[in-house]
Amino acid sequence: MVDQTEERSTASAPGDAPVPVPALRWEEPPEGPVVVLLDQTRLPVEEVELVCTDVPALVEAIRSLAVRGAPLLGLAGAYGVALAAARGYDVTDAAEQLRHARPTAVNLGYGVSRAERAFRAAADAGAGYERAAAAALAEARALHREDAEASERMAVHGLALLGELLPGGGYRVLTHCNTGALVSGGGGTAFGVVRAAHRAGELRRLWVDETRPLLQGARLTAYEAAREGMAYTVLADNAAGSLFAAGEVDAVLVGADRIAADGSVANKIGSYPLAVLARYHHVPFVVVAPMTTVDLETADGGSIEVEQRPGHEVTEFAPPTVPGAGMEPGSGIPVAPLGAQAYNPAFDVTPAELVTAIVTERGVVSPVTGGALAELCSPSPSPREKSRSGNGMMDA
Repeated sequence: MVDQTEERSTASAPGDAPVPVPALRWEEPPEGPVVVLLDQTRLPVEEVELVCTDVPALVEAIRSLAVRGAPLLGLAGAYGVALAAARGYDVTDAAEQLRHARPTAVNLGYGVSRAERAFRAAADAGAGYERAAAAALAEARALHREDAEASERMAVHGLALLGELLPGGGYRVLTHCNTGALVSGGGGTAFGVVRAAHRAGELRRLWVDETRPLLQGARLTAYEAAREGMAYTVLADNAAGSLFAAGEVDAVLVGADRIAADGSVANKIGSYPLAVLARYHHVPFVVVAPMTTVDLETADGGSIEVEQRPGHEVTEFAPPTVPGAGMEPGSGIPVAPLGAQAYNPAFDVTPAELVTAIVTERGVVSPVTGGALAELCSPSPSPREKSRSGNGMMDA
C-alpha cells in the first residue's frame, strides 16, 4: 500500500459557529472511496482536511494526532477497515496496522474489530467481496450512529449528575485535554456535558487546562468553547492548584481513553494530578466516557499500556501554522538545550478511589467499583430502569 494523503482547505473561518466541519467522514468520489479527516494539528489557526485514500495514510494521521480522541479513534479504525476492503487491500493486514497505531485507547481496537468481524461474517456466508466490503462500511456507519447517540445520552446523564452534586447551578467546571465534537461522531464526552450545562444556562465559567505538551486544551477545547459562545478561560496546567485553593472550581470533568475493570481511568497526562487536587479540595472529579471505553479485560490500572510519545514534543514547540511542524525531531522551535532528554507519556492513570463518578450512555457509576462497572456492562436493564446507588449504580 502507498501512503496517500491529500490536504483540502475548508471554506469556513474559525470562531464563527459550532464546529461545522466533521472531524471524520466517509466520501465516495469518482476516483474511489476515501476517509476525510479534519486535521486537528492545524487548529485553531486553520481548518484543513486530510483525504486518506489508504490505510497507511490513516495510520499516520492517527499517530501524528491529526485525528485523536478515544471515540473518534474507534470510528477511524472501523472506517479504515472499510476503506481497505472497498479498495481491495488486504483487510487482515490493514486491521493489524490500525490496531497498533496507538496502544492506550481501547476504542481503536474495538472499532477495527467490529468492522473486520462484519467483513469476515459476510465473506464466510458467501456474500462475495463487494458485499463483504459493504458490510464493513455498514458496520462503521452503525458505530458512528451509536457514538453520536451515546454523546447525547452522556450529556443528559452528566447534566443531571451535576445537578445532584452541585445544587443551585452556576457551575465553574475545569476540563483537561479535548473531549468535544472533535473526538466523537456526536457532541463528545466531558465537553458534551459542559455544552449541555451552557445551553441550560447553568455554566458560569469553563476553566480550560492548556494540556501540555501539545496544547489540546488551549488549541482545541478553547476552539470549541469559543464557537459555542461559552464563558471560558485558558490556564497553564500548573495553575490549576491555585484555582482550587481559591475556591474557583466546582467540578472537574474529563474524558477517558481506557477504563479498567477495577475502575481505574487512563486519560491524557495531567489528569491524575487534577484528581489528587480535587480530592484534597473536596471537588467532584467526574469521568465521562462511552461504554466502548470500558475494558473489562484489563484488570486494573497497572495493566494499562501507556503510550510513550517522542521526546521532541516536549523539547520543541510546533506552531500549528506550519504544516508538518513537530512531526520529526528538529522540525519545531527548540525550547530545551540540544540533546536534552524528555519524559513524555501520553496518558496517566487515575485510581478508582479518586474518581467521584463515571458517566456513560447507560448511566452513572458512583462510587466507582469493579462490581458496579461489571454490572453496568452486563446485558441487564438500564440504570434508568433500576436505581442501585447502594452498590455503585445511580439513576441519572
